Amino acid sequence: MPLPAPELDDRRFQDIVDETKRLIPRYCPEWTNHNLSDPGVALIELFAWMSEMVLFRLNQVPDRLYAKFLDLVGIQPFPPSVARTDLTFWLSTVRDQPVLVPAGTVVATAGDTSGGESVAFTTVEDLVIAPLEPMAAQTAVAAAEERYTDVWDDLRFEGSDVTCFASDPPAPGDAFYVGFDGSLAGAMLRLSISAEIQGIGVDPLDPPLAWEAWTGETWASLPVRSDTTGGLNRDGEVELRLPRRSAPITLGGTRAHWVRVRLVAPRDGQAGYHASPRIRSLRADVLGGTVGAEHAVVVGPEHLGRSDGSPSQTFTLSRTPVLARREGEQVRVVAAGRSETWSEVPDFTSSGPADHHYTIDDASGTLSFGPAVRYSDGSVRQHGAIPPDGAEIVIDRYRQGGGAAGNVGAGTLSVLRTTIAYVDRVSNLEPAIGGVDAETPANAKIRGPLTLRTGQRAVTVRDFERLTMEASSEVARVKCLVPRRAGEPVRLLVVPRLTSRPEERALDDFALSDPLVDAITAHLDPRRLLGTTVDIGTPFYQGISVAALVQALPGRPAALVSQRALDLLYRYLDPLVGGNTEDGWPFDADLNASLLAELLQAVEGVERVEEVLLFEYDLRTGARHGSGRELVHLDRESLFLSARHQVVVR
Repeated sequence: MPLPAPELDDRRFQDIVDETKRLIPRYCPEWTNHNLSDPGVALIELFAWMSEMVLFRLNQVPDRLYAKFLDLVGIQPFPPSVARTDLTFWLSTVRDQPVLVPAGTVVATAGDTSGGESVAFTTVEDLVIAPLEPMAAQTAVAAAEERYTDVWDDLRFEGSDVTCFASDPPAPGDAFYVGFDGSLAGAMLRLSISAEIQGIGVDPLDPPLAWEAWTGETWASLPVRSDTTGGLNRDGEVELRLPRRSAPITLGGTRAHWVRVRLVAPRDGQAGYHASPRIRSLRADVLGGTVGAEHAVVVGPEHLGRSDGSPSQTFTLSRTPVLARREGEQVRVVAAGRSETWSEVPDFTSSGPADHHYTIDDASGTLSFGPAVRYSDGSVRQHGAIPPDGAEIVIDRYRQGGGAAGNVGAGTLSVLRTTIAYVDRVSNLEPAIGGVDAETPANAKIRGPLTLRTGQRAVTVRDFERLTMEASSEVARVKCLVPRRAGEPVRLLVVPRLTSRPEERALDDFALSDPLVDAITAHLDPRRLLGTTVDIGTPFYQGISVAALVQALPGRPAALVSQRALDLLYRYLDPLVGGNTEDGWPFDADLNASLLAELLQAVEGVERVEEVLLFEYDLRTGARHGSGRELVHLDRESLFLSARHQVVVR
């Protein structure tokens, strides 16, 4: 339950009238007529009525007072979360020397947002766009695991060629590998390929190929921006966007950073290879690079003011809200020509009078130094040192930003505010995600009693789920799974918060970012029981595709009825806003076709629902599995994710 609203003054109209009449003999003893007809009593009642209105407004505690009440018990509203995305910087020409895009480079949206200001993102690390040279090439067949054939000499010398898929005929799993001596992390790679028309049988516009790169943990699928080779069957170019992680691995006795093209099983109706394509030569060019960026602006150095030598001093930063500090974002106290770096602490509980500590309120940007506290024995203890009188307070730099405004769409970040040599343009190929506004006072009032009641220890299932939700406002849902056997970790299935529409959400959108996992881990580690291990992951998202046949009312447009039905299906089966309570499809809840039929029957313009069938859907390959069913089961670790619903309207 939320915090009860405190009554700062519980007096009512009659209480004020009675209290005023009792004061008449003291201040005006000659006034003896206290009847309602007396003009003085009428004035008393008038002012009592006006006072009651003032007290009523006084008791409507504003949100800022609630924030102060919560702060007194150590509960602060969550600050805004930062939206993040990858920025791709494109070179004006292929370079044979590295190009540096320094950390802190600012890129903004081209037009104004609804708030009247452009949205700015800042790169979080240096990006070095370096040339890459192939150093190895190998082939592998699916039937012979860990057997690689070195074809590097055949590829680099004229007059020879390489058979990409060595099986006869080519089999799914056959692969062609290209190794590089340098890191591939974040590179926009163009492979210029000279090939012969030998890979017969395949559709040049839809070859069953998958480009992948080794990240150190797995073979990551590579987005193909363009492919003019017709499935490696003619001279052309393949442009690949490589992941931001790259690691060398030894294959066939050669240690390198590897990219491979793998033959996959054709989909239904997709043509496969009858013979393997053959490559005569290959050249690699780096067109650009990708680096992480966040919705933030670096501010500083900023001079906050001078100390007056008193305890509990506060200074306010000029830009708010303030993001969590990183290395180099610190406060210095400059006195008598000496500059000394002080340390930030969450609070002054353990701070002594000689400890150079300070705190920062992220939401308000208030920087505070230690207070002097009087204890029951009359002693006064200083918690945290006080900057000397006249000392200047300087913050070297800090980052300001965050909020839902940073969730911009793909391709919107295109204005480079700092000129960088040899960089032609910049863009975000994927939308920015993760931006969440600061917690509202209404939600903080609900969360406050829960926190006070349960404390800050992760013991029960509810404790783990509550603390995970508190770790970051990017967490939308969490499910804690109790270990079935001793020694197993506590599993947390986390669903991130998304701002896209349900019909636009894809499987990759629900992946957990590294900063989010780090934030959850850092929040849970000091609160879990000794010996308890925690495994943070995502649910298994079971693709579900619904096929429905409905009859529309006479005169109703079929396209409009179909769109309304599709909107209902995508929203009802969504992991975030689905289900009967509209807070996400529940874990371990099966789906019945009859339930969807009832919902579709209530759609405006639908006369009757003739048939509803459910199909399991492979979210990776984009194919339905099996025949239509009326019931699909869901285990305790899974959630439904909509995929290609179809509604036919008669």
